[in-house]
Amino acid sequence: MSALWQLVGLGTLAALAGASFVVQATMNTQLRGALGSASWASFVSYLGGTLVMLAVILAIREPLPTAADAAKSSWLHWTGGLFGAVYVVITIMLLPRLGAATLLALFVSGQMIASLAFDHYGLFGLARQPADALRLLGAALLVAGVVLIRR
Repeated sequence: MSALWQLVGLGTLAALAGASFVVQATMNTQLRGALGSASWASFVSYLGGTLVMLAVILAIREPLPTAADAAKSSWLHWTGGLFGAVYVVITIMLLPRLGAATLLALFVSGQMIASLAFDHYGLFGLARQPADALRLLGAALLVAGVVLIRR
């Protein structure tokens, strides 16, 4: 596969993942309205995701990780779900107040700023990539985009 087509394919998948964020946030927020609880709506969201992943694991016959495999990881590696839960609850709380475009712009800006710091300092084993002037300008433009979207 040519590099261009690979970039287009991967870019399309990334764009679809971004669009799924908006759909997930909207559905979770609507469920919050119906249930009267952001916590329960988040729980249902994670339960649905867990069931889908279980079906995928069974469908592709992924072997169960061994205790030795699990022991190779740090306790920090097991906290991804915690951060995901925080993200889902915050999304459910903020979407009705900020709107989808502003919320997504703020999330992307926060992700970019944190990513620049993670890359710059090589946090959690990432390869160090200095936060040079162009990367910082890109982050500043994202923040400017938030201001323009929010007006």
